[in-house]
Amino acid sequence: MHELAVAQSILDISLRHAEQAEAKRITDINLVIGQFSSIVDDSIQFYWDVIANGTLAEGAVLHFERIPGEMTCGNCGHTFQPSDETFACPSCDSGFVRITRGDEFRVDSIDVE
Repeated sequence: MHELAVAQSILDISLRHAEQAEAKRITDINLVIGQFSSIVDDSIQFYWDVIANGTLAEGAVLHFERIPGEMTCGNCGHTFQPSDETFACPSCDSGFVRITRGDEFRVDSIDVE
């Protein structure tokens, strides 16, 4: 259900920037979503179609760019992309790792007319 709040934030950001640009309508919104962000594209799209209705963003196409996750081992410093089975460091097998990429979520750009 948090996707409704996310979709609302996307709409608020998009409308604010479109109005500042004195746009007549928003045609496309490009989103960057990290692997670890827990955002579900289909859910965002579902809520978007409902809440954008009757706004400058009605009919705007959402484009989802997925960023793969990356982790760095706190033990040996190795940077790696985790597998689906484990987040342990493949070099030293340590579980002391931190996410260094893939938790982001942002509106990258908005196309307007």
